[in-house]
Amino acid sequence: MDENHPEYRYLQLLQDILDNGEWKISHSTGVKLKSVFGRQIRFDLSQGFPLLTTKKVFVRGIIHELIWFLSGSSNIKYLVENNVHIWDEWAYKKYSWAMEAKKQKAIPYEEFTKKIAQDKKFLARWGELGPVYGVQWRRWPAFADSASVATSAKGAASAGKPAKMKEIDQLGWAIEKIKKYPQKKHYIISAWNAGSIYEMSGSHSASMVIAPCHTMYHINITGDKLSLLLYQRSADSFLGVPFNIASYALLTLMLAQVTGYKPGDFVHTFGDIHIYENHFDQVKEQLKRTPRPLPVMKINPEVKNIDNFKFSDFEVVGYDPHPPIRGEITVVGGF
Repeated sequence: MDENHPEYRYLQLLQDILDNGEWKISHSTGVKLKSVFGRQIRFDLSQGFPLLTTKKVFVRGIIHELIWFLSGSSNIKYLVENNVHIWDEWAYKKYSWAMEAKKQKAIPYEEFTKKIAQDKKFLARWGELGPVYGVQWRRWPAFADSASVATSAKGAASAGKPAKMKEIDQLGWAIEKIKKYPQKKHYIISAWNAGSIYEMSGSHSASMVIAPCHTMYHINITGDKLSLLLYQRSADSFLGVPFNIASYALLTLMLAQVTGYKPGDFVHTFGDIHIYENHFDQVKEQLKRTPRPLPVMKINPEVKNIDNFKFSDFEVVGYDPHPPIRGEITVVGGF
């Protein structure tokens, strides 16, 4: 057993939660979970791509979801068209709000998923999730003149007109600035926008369907390497975290390529990280397995613009994982 294998950082985190976690109850589902607060793991991307090997991870979904995020879209159309359904339940959650308000016909989830796959008009309407991750990364809504937010909003309201808005491309800004000023320390991209979170905005129509779990990331240049640190406020360690690790490690590789740097570290910082009670047996099974060599992620070196990546530009080489371990998703926070 090679205890220096990078995957042990994740496996040790699972064991930490089992050994030291405090019991909590999910407020919206009643499912019990064990939780710890404030943890961090780090992956040197020169040691391989951190796609977990102690169970098979859905790498096709990871790549497609990241391309979708980078597009800045609020609709799952791209995912559905590429047979990736990891966000379907959140689209159904939006539809369920309309059902509860008696504004839409009540249909079960299975029928909903068939309709979004087969009916383009239905998908265009009910595939909308609100201003989720990609929207905040690439099209953050802001007042055109942030220095006069209050007067602009008040004046527009009195005139019966909406305040003038603009969209901020946080990620595009960071990429261009890094090329010119690599030593700056403020390359932070946030998905946490209070005005787009229902509990604060009070508006379903203006809100994203879930409050972001992976809330912000910080890009750093040290020497000739680009590293990325993710802060994740809430983390489903068995189902969600393996996906998050691979997704943000891939984003780190892509950002390094388009800015002209070597990949450095992916650092994953957690707020509340937990294991749901109905995943305990699966976690214990995974902890019995020995990690295998990490694969390599090959990226088309010709792509130099973050908006030009497509699925065929990525190839995972040498991925030989243990079999999948199934677990039921607890729909409270998403990936």
